[in-house]
Formats: sequence, structure tokens, C-alpha cells
Amino acid sequence: MRLTGFIPGRGGSWELLVENGIISDIRVQSASSLSPTYTTTPVEVPAGGSGPAAGETPLWLSAGFFDIQVNGYAGVSFNEDVLTVEGVEKAVRALWLTGTALVFPTVTTGSPERLLYTFRTLERACAEAAPEVRHSIAGYHLEGPYISPEDGPRGAHPREFVRPPSWDEFQRLQEAAGGRIRLITLAPEVPGAIEFIEKAAKSGVVVALGHTGAQPEDIAKAVAAGALLSTHLGNGSHALIRRHPNYIWEQMANDALYASLVPDGFHLPPPVLKCMIRAKGVEHTILTTDAAGVAGLPPGIYSAQGRDLELVAGGPVKLRGTPFLAGSALRLNDGLTNAMNYAGVNLAEAVRMVTVNPARLMNLETKTGSLQRGMEANLTLFRLDGAGRVIIEKTIVKGQVVYQAK
Repeated sequence: MRLTGFIPGRGGSWELLVENGIISDIRVQSASSLSPTYTTTPVEVPAGGSGPAAGETPLWLSAGFFDIQVNGYAGVSFNEDVLTVEGVEKAVRALWLTGTALVFPTVTTGSPERLLYTFRTLERACAEAAPEVRHSIAGYHLEGPYISPEDGPRGAHPREFVRPPSWDEFQRLQEAAGGRIRLITLAPEVPGAIEFIEKAAKSGVVVALGHTGAQPEDIAKAVAAGALLSTHLGNGSHALIRRHPNYIWEQMANDALYASLVPDGFHLPPPVLKCMIRAKGVEHTILTTDAAGVAGLPPGIYSAQGRDLELVAGGPVKLRGTPFLAGSALRLNDGLTNAMNYAGVNLAEAVRMVTVNPARLMNLETKTGSLQRGMEANLTLFRLDGAGRVIIEKTIVKGQVVYQAK
């Protein structure tokens, strides 16, 4: 397979060759005349080349977009007692239309039985679904149940199933998941959390802090124990907190922590998103959707996990009758658009936050996340329309075209 186009952050028009699911070669075709607002860190290119013809919308080549927090999509929730292999495949295939080549299905707080069932079903999907679906599922994210029981920090997680960390339970879940729980979100202030973080980190699981009402010193202890990420920073928190110090400032200021942010305009107001990206730096920020199972559906009232969710037209997903967010309806390509519009980042920076950064955090940077020889050919090709919106043209998973715009 031969692909040509422009690469955010690099000068010139480029050619990628893909063989047997791997990027076999990448080389400059010509120098670029694209606007500097599109690019950072130009590379040396041959003289005499040019960018796209006048009026032509350039095709951009990127490593495959990687979303580390997806609760479901297209009417499929990964957290329902009736989750099926077919449902998992349907959700993954629908995510390809958003440019998402790699995904962490996210399993949230529930009974021990339901968590075991979910992970076993996800593993069955990886065994029985089409190979490209299996390749897209890069691991699993366990969000809860070891979180704060307090209203506010707990968010939409059901109180009756929140519980202190149990290493024995986690090992049972990891066995059901085929050892593929790569990321866990917990609250560092709950009893036993610091010891759990130490064990999880030593086992190779990335630990994230979230749904927490922690004291600043709890954050510092968690980082010392091995925590590496703040999950949807600024959300899963009290409506009112001390001006300072508090657990949000502490996480923003800690250089050892990456931060995942939901750029839908509702989880974080645009000025907050902008300030958080500036505080963490583009190199330590990950954009995620936190998509609910109702994402991709028309606005309306839906039932999920025994509760009513309201999907507001052009707005968020909420527990009906409450102010609590229950995931988002965001598409990852729209998240890139929003990051550029709300936070003023350029295209290369926005792309980095859904490619290089999640791959690096998850210790997958030798396989995916950037365009280099020898990397898996997980690719997203897109254009920017007249309004600057990211429009997906093609999604490729390990060398297989899994979505192509008509």
C-alpha cells in the first residue's frame, strides 16, 4: 500500500509504504508551501517542491488516533449485563469512522460479577471478531470501582458498587481480561490505595488518579508510589473546592503526571481546557472522549445500567434529572477540532495528544503512535474542511483499510 500526503509537524509532502501491516518506508516527496499554522518543527526537504494546488484541501497523514477512555459507542455500552461479542464489534467498527484506530474499552464501577462478565466478553470479542477489531482493542481501562464514594467525585458511578481496592479482586479481573487491563483509575485517598498503586505499577499496569476528593498530600504519595496519569482532570470532582491548595492544582503542577482531558466544551469550559493544556504542556496531555454508549445516537432519553441518560442535542450526556455528566457524545476527530479552537493548539500539537502521548504513556511507543519505519501501520488520514474541522478520510488498522469515506 502506498499513501501520500502531508504530515502535521513536518515540512513537505510525504510518501508512506505499508507492507504486511508495517510501515516499511517513509520519505519526503517535495517541499511544502503549507501555512506555518499547520506545522511545527520543519524538517529538511528538497528544494523546488510545493504544497497542494491552490484551492485544494491537503490530505494529512497521521499515526492512528488512540482513545484510552471509551465506555461504549453507537448504542453499545461496554458496561451492560447484556454486552455481546457482536456489540463490541459494532462499537469498534463505528469508532473507525471517527479516525479512532486504537481504543481502550473502559469498564466502570459495577458488581464483581458484572466486571468479570464484561472482561470475559471483551476477551471473547478479541478471540472471535474480525482480526482488525482485535488489533484495534489495544487493551482495557478499568475506571473504578476503587474510587471516592462521595457525591461529586464519584460522578455517575453507582454508589452501591464503590469499594476499597482489593488486589485479590483485581487479579481475578486481570485473569478474566487475559492480562490486558493496561490502565486503572482509582482515588488515592481511599484505604489501601497507595499499597495497591505500588503493586499495580510493579505489575506493569499504568495507574491513573480520578474520581477523587484527595488531599494534596495524597496526590504526592500516589505519584511517589507510581501513579502516572490524571483521568479526565477537572471532572469527577466536587462542585466546590478550596481555592488553593486542592487536588486539581496539585495534579496540574505535578510534572510526573500526564493528564487526560475531554475537549467537548462541557466537561471543561474552553478557558479551563486551554489553561490545563498550558499547565501540563502538550507533551503531557492526552485528549480522550470518555464516550458513553449513547454517543453516536440521536438526542433523546436512553436507559443504561438501570438508569436513564439524557443525550442533549449538541450537548453532553447526563444522568437524567441531575447535573452529573455520564460520559460524553464526543467524536475524537471533533475533539481535535475543539482543542485547536478552544485551546489555540496547532494541528501538529492536537494530533500528538491522540497519538504519540497515549502510546508513550502506555509503553506502546515502539509499536504505534508515530510514523516511522517498522511501526505498525495504524493510520488515520484526514482533511480540514473550510471551517477547520477534522474530517476523516480513511482509517487503517495494522495495514488494513477499515474505513474509507465515500
